[in-house]
Amino acid sequence: THTRRLKMNYKKIIKDGIVNNNPVLVQLIGLCSVLAVSINIQNAIAMGLAVIFVTTLSNLTISLIRKVVPSKIRIPIYIVVIATFVTLVDMFLNAYVPAVYASLGLFIPLIVVNCLILARAESFASKNTIFPSIVDGFSNGFGYLVAIVILAFFRELIGSGKLLGYTVLPGFNPMKLFAMPPGAFIILGLMIFALNAFKQRKEA
Repeated sequence: THTRRLKMNYKKIIKDGIVNNNPVLVQLIGLCSVLAVSINIQNAIAMGLAVIFVTTLSNLTISLIRKVVPSKIRIPIYIVVIATFVTLVDMFLNAYVPAVYASLGLFIPLIVVNCLILARAESFASKNTIFPSIVDGFSNGFGYLVAIVILAFFRELIGSGKLLGYTVLPGFNPMKLFAMPPGAFIILGLMIFALNAFKQRKEA
């Protein structure tokens, strides 16, 4: 039936955004902020929530205006839409959580040029109706959040022996490498390997 088909489509969109086509672990996009911000869980959660907010509302808006946007100028218009929501996030963090805002630095404004958000706008929201676009935007943003938080968990734990700023491994000698960019690449590579191994085992 039509209802069952819709449920299956939504399930596929959600699964693709979080697992099968995860923006960080499969598509390998938006890695600049992922590697830079994942130094601790607090920053990772803040960045992940910001990306969810922008992807979801950008997809919603672009889906609404898709039929009236001239194809020749669609990309600049999409960027303006994305930049509007990024500005709202930037102002909110600056006003209500200045410590997090200071930690994230320039990476909040750089969400505007995050390939993940523009890719979802161009490949999905511009071709689909409102509700699937909302689900797609949220799912891809959530997939980004999951990946960056897991990466931050291991980096903070191994690199400092702490989680959320609290010491959880007393007496542990931190491996400073994992608090630096090379450590982020190593853990991200292991995460990609683990996801691919899981998918292959499931298919088998």
